[in-house]
Amino acid sequence: MLSVRAALLPLLPLLPLARAPLAAQVPAHWQEDVQTLDGLLRAYYEVVSGPAGATPDRTRDEYLHHPDALIGVPVSDGAGGTRLETMSLAGFYDRSGGVRAEPFYESEIHRVVERFGMIAHVWSTYAASDRPGGTPRSRGINSIQLYHDGTRWWVMGWIYDRERPDAPLPREYLPLARE
Repeated sequence: MLSVRAALLPLLPLLPLARAPLAAQVPAHWQEDVQTLDGLLRAYYEVVSGPAGATPDRTRDEYLHHPDALIGVPVSDGAGGTRLETMSLAGFYDRSGGVRAEPFYESEIHRVVERFGMIAHVWSTYAASDRPGGTPRSRGINSIQLYHDGTRWWVMGWIYDRERPDAPLPREYLPLARE
């Protein structure tokens, strides 16, 4: 009968990999993404943007989000109102993370940050278009909750709402007008 020790011997060379921190197993620019709020928010928009026929960068997005992150998506209730669907990041991708039928580029146009200690809340105004820097086809605000664990920032959750005639973007969430 093979002892437990003898059975585990072939696995010993793999122990350093099992103990290596996740950061050592990802591209360097991903590690840079989570060192600052600016880096994290830049990456937050990059992972969802791309041409028709492409898919969002789910793996990089999973690196940005805490495993317990909660996503809120407002949806029509069928009676002229809305309701909120909450889900994990995996649930969000299962719902809407496939191949894009049309190009989609989302970018931040303004940001309001409220931070205390290891937590931050960001009101991130976005514009979505069919090409980088293109004419916006929609705008809205992402409400993003973030946590710093002493080593890196994590997206803990987000919810968004789109601008519409009955809900224009508030002035304080728009870029300053250039004179």
